[in-house]
Amino acid sequence: MTSFTGQIIPVGPDYAAVLAALHAASFAVAEQWPEAALQDLVVSYGTITGLAVWNDNPVGFVMLRCVAGEAEILTLCVTPDFQKCGVGAQLVAWVIQQAKRSAADVIFLEVSCKNKAAYTLYQKNKFVQSGLRKNYYPDGSDAFVMQYDSQKNSS
Repeated sequence: MTSFTGQIIPVGPDYAAVLAALHAASFAVAEQWPEAALQDLVVSYGTITGLAVWNDNPVGFVMLRCVAGEAEILTLCVTPDFQKCGVGAQLVAWVIQQAKRSAADVIFLEVSCKNKAAYTLYQKNKFVQSGLRKNYYPDGSDAFVMQYDSQKNSS
């Protein structure tokens, strides 16, 4: 497969098991979020979750929280078989659209310094590095804080 031709659909708490399975397939064991945590997050105030589906199969998702004019990508994952196929790019585009609909002026995220592919994906989508969180991840790696400015990138 070379390019994602599926769709992104908003989902709620009924999809927590699916989200947990996708997260488990996409991250190292120490970084996986359990179903209960995802179920709590998906219903938390201001949270919007988009599920990437290809041929009726879930292949990734993104969870965004929009509050008080700001948004944060809580997690974004794509299963290994669908990485480098455009799923991540479509999820990021969906996030930007949802954040704008929620009147968020800025979108923040943390990405592991070790995750070059994700860092590049965000850069290509006009996110800029704005900070560093030392020892942020369970493996001790640092996280780049990145942000997208909706006003600056409104074109």
